[in-house]
Amino acid sequence: MAQLPKAITNLVSMFERLPGIGPKSATRLAFYLLNTPLSFVEEISNDLIKLKKDIKICNVCFGVSENETCDICSNDKRNKNQICVVERAIDVMALENVGGFGGVYHVLGGVLNPLNHVGPEDLKIEELIEKLNGRPRSGGASDDFEIILATNPTMEGEATALYIRKKIRETNSEIKISRIGSGLPMGADMEFADQATLSRAMEGRTTI
Repeated sequence: MAQLPKAITNLVSMFERLPGIGPKSATRLAFYLLNTPLSFVEEISNDLIKLKKDIKICNVCFGVSENETCDICSNDKRNKNQICVVERAIDVMALENVGGFGGVYHVLGGVLNPLNHVGPEDLKIEELIEKLNGRPRSGGASDDFEIILATNPTMEGEATALYIRKKIRETNSEIKISRIGSGLPMGADMEFADQATLSRAMEGRTTI
């Protein structure tokens, strides 16, 4: 059996390392690029380099930004007393596309997953607790401060939400903590949910 040129097999192997890309999809992508103009491939290459060079991690919410602080965190019109805790930066985009949420975000960088050796120290949980403990207080529950735990409704997402709730309650019993509602079925991923489902999930959040 004739072997493919090394340049193609190397590219196929690289594509297979991407999430959701299997051998057949990787091969199709490689041959698609092979048959496109060189200018198109160069454009993709330049965009990938810009992605790594120009995109920063927001120093407030740990989302992605072109600046040290993202547009959401630096927007004075956003409600800083309402923090939505999500797993990944892509979840921020999903919720922003829905619209209607005027608060800010905190990106954990993943979920607790002992099988993959991901513990609390690997996530931005302590940073969240420090953020809450360092905020100015105006006197108890009337403060209208809310933490929305919007981790995905998977086993790992639920475990992470419960862990964060426990950590918050250890130092503060006044903060309102809510969990996104049942618009998302168990095992779902926000990245692939439609806007109506995400909107119902946010509107149906419950205090926990």
